[in-house]
Amino acid sequence: MHKENVRLDPGKLSELYSQLGETGAEDVVCRAIEELAVRLSHCERLWRQNDMENLRKNARSLIAISDQIGMTAMAAIAGDVTDAVDSKDSPAIAATVFRLLRVGERSLTAVWEQQDLSI
Repeated sequence: MHKENVRLDPGKLSELYSQLGETGAEDVVCRAIEELAVRLSHCERLWRQNDMENLRKNARSLIAISDQIGMTAMAAIAGDVTDAVDSKDSPAIAATVFRLLRVGERSLTAVWEQQDLSI
């Protein structure tokens, strides 16, 4: 079992809170977390279906969303997935997709706990 480090940029979250206020920032973070969870699930499904074109698109969208709320590790790994797809390196694609899933899950939990958000 691999254990991945999660990197969060608290400055991004602080910036959101400064720009949008508490309610607005919490809304953005909640929507981003929900969207990231859905897109992570789609990445795994697309990989299993061998749909590399849509896997690449989905991973690219993860970069912008995760970067917006300070999930730097997740954004970087999503970039690695797109690079692996571009190089048509099947073992690298598999490795980076599953690394993305591990880090993504832990990152979502970390942001949720850091913000002490509730549904």
